[in-house]
Amino acid sequence: MMFSDAFVAIADPNRRYLLEELRRGPKTVNELAAGLPVSRPAVSQHLKVLLDAGLVNAKAEGTRRVYAVSTAGFLRLNIWLDQFWDVEEIGTPGS
Repeated sequence: MMFSDAFVAIADPNRRYLLEELRRGPKTVNELAAGLPVSRPAVSQHLKVLLDAGLVNAKAEGTRRVYAVSTAGFLRLNIWLDQFWDVEEIGTPGS
C-alpha cells in the first residue's frame, strides 16, 4: 500500500462515509448504497479505490461481495502517522 493512495482514498467524503459504515460491520454494496445519494455503480467505484489503497477487504459470499475494514491497512497507516507524534512536543508552539 502506498500511503499517498490511502490519503487520496480517505479524502473523499463518500469514501469516508463508507469506511464509517464498514467500521460498524461488514456490508454489501447494496447495503452501503442505501445510505448514499449516489448510484450503486458509483459506490462500487468508491469501494475499488478503498480496496486498492488497502483500507477495505472484499469476500465473495455466493453472488455477493461483502466488504469490511482492513485492520492491517489501517494499522500500517496508523504506524506511519504515529511517527509525527512526539509526546514531549505536543502543544509546543513552533514545533
